[in-house]
Amino acid sequence: MPHSFGYRARTRHMFKRGFKEHGPVKLSTFLINYRVGDIVDIKANAAQQKGMPHKYYHGRTGIVYNVTPSAVGVIVHKVVGNRYIEKRVNLRVEHVRHSKCRQEFLDRVKSNHEAHVAAKASGERVNLRRIPSLPRESRTVSSSSNAPQTIVPLRYETTI
Repeated sequence: MPHSFGYRARTRHMFKRGFKEHGPVKLSTFLINYRVGDIVDIKANAAQQKGMPHKYYHGRTGIVYNVTPSAVGVIVHKVVGNRYIEKRVNLRVEHVRHSKCRQEFLDRVKSNHEAHVAAKASGERVNLRRIPSLPRESRTVSSSSNAPQTIVPLRYETTI
């Protein structure tokens, strides 16, 4: 049972760097542009202790509401009791990255638009909705050329 209740208590594995990812922060981290309204994932980088999020926000997704030269402000919704509280967290750019949670949706919007334009040009209707995968087709297994086999375990034999 832990006896310390500090700000970074019980974060031994949470804040560790990945395999072959130790050392200083890469400069490309600072060249990424963030804009108000971007969806970002919060992942603490242990190489930079300044502007590090509390362990609760590690792994959460939020929306950027403020951008400064070295940090961003992120809105995260936190469950407290039976309600959501909007928390505004200020983090350095080393601890955030663009989220890929909307990428599939944006790709689908783009492909749907292209399909719609092509259908309008050819004068036909096209279904742009996602269709759930149907159950597999039924099959019949014939035993005429496929005789059933009885499978039994082999006896254990020592080879010493």
